[in-house]
Amino acid sequence: MNTYFNIRYEFDKQLVTKSIAQQIRRKADYICVADGVVLNTANLNPEYLKVVNGGMFSICDSSYVPLYIRWIYGIQYEQYCGSQIFIDIIRSRKYRMIFMGTSQTTLNGLQNSLLKENPDVANMQFIELPYRTVDEFDYEDIARSIDTDGADIIWIALGAPKQEIFMSRLKPFLKHGVMIAVGAVFKFYSGTDEKRAPEWMLKSHMEFVYRILCDPRKQLKRCGWIVATLPRLLYAEWRRK
Repeated sequence: MNTYFNIRYEFDKQLVTKSIAQQIRRKADYICVADGVVLNTANLNPEYLKVVNGGMFSICDSSYVPLYIRWIYGIQYEQYCGSQIFIDIIRSRKYRMIFMGTSQTTLNGLQNSLLKENPDVANMQFIELPYRTVDEFDYEDIARSIDTDGADIIWIALGAPKQEIFMSRLKPFLKHGVMIAVGAVFKFYSGTDEKRAPEWMLKSHMEFVYRILCDPRKQLKRCGWIVATLPRLLYAEWRRK
């Protein structure tokens, strides 16, 4: 585990898998999936940065952060995106899981899709969380229902920065399990909502173009914000080196 751009990243996929297995036997905790939005928000908001670094670690959902690290430090890392850790754990068939967030329509589609990857999900819960602020959730009641279910992995899809704050507030009430915030991943795999970019776009670091084409108003604003703050982030990391 190393800190870059003020975020504690774990790039080693085998260590991520091992850490999850070990943590499940101990106590409840969470993992953040840090994309460009999380990276920028965390570096602009000290309280949110504490939330992001308050869990086990973050995995790198940005294809550009490994490039920045290579430019500055000469170290080669690979992206481990939220959709990949999600399907890796689903296919492993090692854990009981619970899926929380988004709409019930998306959750129903997600369950149908995942049955092809892991038949065990037929007996797992897919729970729609009501639309409300992070201050309005009854975390004690949510934790009680998760503990009763006995889930090892709790997937949270509320969008950043809401989902990371949600996990940090749920953690004190939860006795068992590893929470992982996966943003739009439920939609990617539901078969009813937006899809992820084609493989060639992912490999060429062009996923943001696909996202812009799918939702120009939302994604142009996000990309513009990231581009505007990037020089400061790169300069600050170069100075730390």
